Amino acid sequence: MASMSSFRLAVAVAALLVIGSCATELTFKVAEGSSATSLELITNVAISEVEVKEKGGKDWVGLKESGSNTWTLKSEAPLKGPFSVRFLVKNGGYRVVDDVIPESFTAGSEYKSGIQL
Repeated sequence: MASMSSFRLAVAVAALLVIGSCATELTFKVAEGSSATSLELITNVAISEVEVKEKGGKDWVGLKESGSNTWTLKSEAPLKGPFSVRFLVKNGGYRVVDDVIPESFTAGSEYKSGIQL
């Protein structure tokens, strides 16, 4: 009986390793259309919602999905980074990454979230 339990444990550990190795780190690429008053983010995986909070901000502001994995925020006032990002993973709940987009973001740059999906 102990050998069967050991076998099941080994199978479970192997399954977790396979699942873990298939995960992709979420990245945010700042699109070329971004400026002091506009932030356009392209994610490398599909997510359902994206919100950002500016440095010192109290409220999360939703970005509009403007294409496949592309999220846009347009503001009348200059945006203040660094930006924290809150997003909804499809069937996985909300996640938050603090200060993932730096104050001096550059269009074309890609920023890693440190979150595996």
